Amino acid sequence: MEQNRKWWSNGPLRRIGGCLLTVGAILCQPYPSTFAAELTTAQIYHAASPATVLVIALTQDSGGTGTGSIIDSTGLVLTNNHVVYNEEAKTPHQTILVVIKPEKVIGAMDNRNNLAKQFKATIVASSEAYDLALLKIIAPPTPLPVLSLGDPSEITIGSRVVAIGHPERGGLWSLTTGVISAEWQDYGGMPGWDIYQTETSLNRGNSGGPLIDMLGNQIGINSFIQRKSKDGLAITSINFAIKSNVAKDWLAKQGVQVAYAGQTSNAREGLPGSSNEKEISIPPKGLNSPVGNTQPSQVLVNQPEAEPETGPGLPPLRPFSLDRLVKGFEQVQQDLESQMEDMEAEIRKRRR
Repeated sequence: MEQNRKWWSNGPLRRIGGCLLTVGAILCQPYPSTFAAELTTAQIYHAASPATVLVIALTQDSGGTGTGSIIDSTGLVLTNNHVVYNEEAKTPHQTILVVIKPEKVIGAMDNRNNLAKQFKATIVASSEAYDLALLKIIAPPTPLPVLSLGDPSEITIGSRVVAIGHPERGGLWSLTTGVISAEWQDYGGMPGWDIYQTETSLNRGNSGGPLIDMLGNQIGINSFIQRKSKDGLAITSINFAIKSNVAKDWLAKQGVQVAYAGQTSNAREGLPGSSNEKEISIPPKGLNSPVGNTQPSQVLVNQPEAEPETGPGLPPLRPFSLDRLVKGFEQVQQDLESQMEDMEAEIRKRRR
């Protein structure tokens, strides 16, 4: 009997048994190695949440909040354009703050400890057409955690995914789980704008944050939601994320080379101060063509970087009141929701 058990566990029947469970004995081969490599949600959160940041965008007394992911150890942060764009003024917000996750996040009326690691950031590049933005943290701390991009070709409908972000009325650095529900190519008639639909819970504040596969890699940038039909009927579990290949290709056009997980990359290429410096631009508002076009654009690559006002062991940034940011957390996110709705309305216009 013992020999039979060993023969089952180590021999060909174990492999055949795997096939019977997976493909009804049509194919007789071991389980794919990717199954064994999958992580638990707790492991993914432990590894990915330190590289997920809170983004606060301010212009005087107005602003919004969102999420971003650190994609390079030099302090590059990937997020949505609408997170850092001032819809009212039709310009990017004047001040961008990036908040790095503390060692432990505890929900409290006073988020002072959760928001203590604030750093100023600049907008390196932004695309309204793709709803993507690249930020650069000024004088980032070291070492800086990084969240690698995953290859979306490995993802199928039904693949399990998780999201990390800062949903309204939820906790900072919240984790939500779900699956890929559908895929969209050239969403809204936008060439090259490929989108995942996911049931993973997303709300105001999740915009710009990572959608992560079960290997712990970012395969999407959470961007917009559907909550109400044209006749006012409530909609649930219809959420959208920009595929990582869209971000990768867009970044390459900015001179920023970022490879998928397991490949060699150089995200510093083309940035200010590098040996191959180049202009990085923002397309004008309303432009429907992808980044890299020949239309006139606003060059941001040489914008001056202010001296850092914060860091480990230093007080919060001034003159922006941390108390006001905490108290106004829900108010500033209202601006984000209206922008998300405006974005969907603009997509509907482009379909016509």
